[in-house]
Formats: sequence, structure tokens, C-alpha cells
Amino acid sequence: RKSVKEKARLRLREFDVGDKFSRLPLPKASVLLPLMVREGKLHLLLTVRSMQLRRSPGEVCFPGGKSEAIDKDEIDTALREAKEEVGLQPEKVEVICRLVPGIDKMNHLVTPVVGFIEDTFQAIPNPDEVSDVFIMPLEYFIKPLNYKTLPYKTSSGHLSWVHCFRYDDHEHKMSFRIWGLTAHFAVFLALVIFGKRPTFEVDYDLDNLISSSENNFMNLYASLYERKKSNL
Repeated sequence: RKSVKEKARLRLREFDVGDKFSRLPLPKASVLLPLMVREGKLHLLLTVRSMQLRRSPGEVCFPGGKSEAIDKDEIDTALREAKEEVGLQPEKVEVICRLVPGIDKMNHLVTPVVGFIEDTFQAIPNPDEVSDVFIMPLEYFIKPLNYKTLPYKTSSGHLSWVHCFRYDDHEHKMSFRIWGLTAHFAVFLALVIFGKRPTFEVDYDLDNLISSSENNFMNLYASLYERKKSNL
């Protein structure tokens, strides 16, 4: 019987995009999707952005940020940022893969890097960047108790819908709202690992998840590119 971790590793490696999208001419950013096994189940570590930050204060996100000149690649960026934000040492992360990127509000190409960490990891949040750290079951992103979609206007004025989850963390006695690109990455991660249909609608062809996710991304990128041209 393969372990939970081993099964997840195998599934994730099938979806590894490597540096396939790295050459797109957009400013780069990366996030780390830190997975851990707790009581035989996969969990995900998330952070809450400090209220002092200019951009998206108080929002739930993954450890991550913009690429810097010292970073060799997207993996380096994600690991460096996780160390700065929550004190996670790079050598304590077993990096598995890079998944299909997303594009954030500032038109950064955001690459999700998936890695396993030990469930004994104790976060040391950097108060300038992170106000809270919490752990939640990955399965919540395909079988949520509290879910809705939110209308979202892209920078081009195009209206679309984004996933929005509310998660009650009994350990912290707090409720967290996970939405936007963070929710998008978490849902995709759960779809990849569990290979099950979620209890809500997603805009992927679940029978062809690899090609469907890449096509969705390239369509998003193409619409951004067209917009840039029309603004010139």
C-alpha cells in the first residue's frame, strides 16, 4: 500500500510543468504550496498577510513573492520567500514540482511550487509580512463546507468568477476566507492529487486536466497580451 505522500508525489510529478512557461515576458513571482501529512491526511499550510502591507492586507495566501536577481528560478524564489515569511528553511522542503502558473492582479506570472514539509514544522511568522499561519485539510478544496463564487473584474474590465472558501479553524478559533488566485491554486492542487470531481463547478475538463489547465492559462495569457497591444 503506497503511502499518502507517495501517491501524491506520483500524481504531482505527472503535472510538473518545469520551466515550460518561464520564458513568457511577464514579471515573475512564485508561491510555495507547503503540503504535510497529519493523521494520515494531506494538509496545506497557508498564511495571512500582515495588516501593514500595502497590497491585499489581511488576505490569506501562500508564502511567496516577487522574483529577485539572486534567484536561480521559480523554486528558488518560493523557498527564499517562505524562509523570509515563516522561517521555513529551504533544506526542510522536499520540492516535488511546479504547476501551471497563474497571473495576479499586478500581471505577474505566479508559479506555484509544491513541496512537502514535516508536520512538526513550527512557523515563525515575520510580523512585517505575516500576521497568522494556519493548516487546513487539502480535501476541503474539493469538498468544502462553506463555498461560493465571487464576481471578479480583471484589470481589463472583463468580468469573471473566482472560488471563495470559508474555513473555520477550531484550533485557532478563527474563520479564514480563501479566495482568488490562492483558492485557484489550492483547488487545482486538490484536483491533481485526489483525481476526484469537486462538489462545485470548475472550468477544467476533468478528464483531461493537464491539457485543459494549460489551455486555460494560455487563453488567459493571450487575452492579457491582446490587451497590452490594444493599449499601445
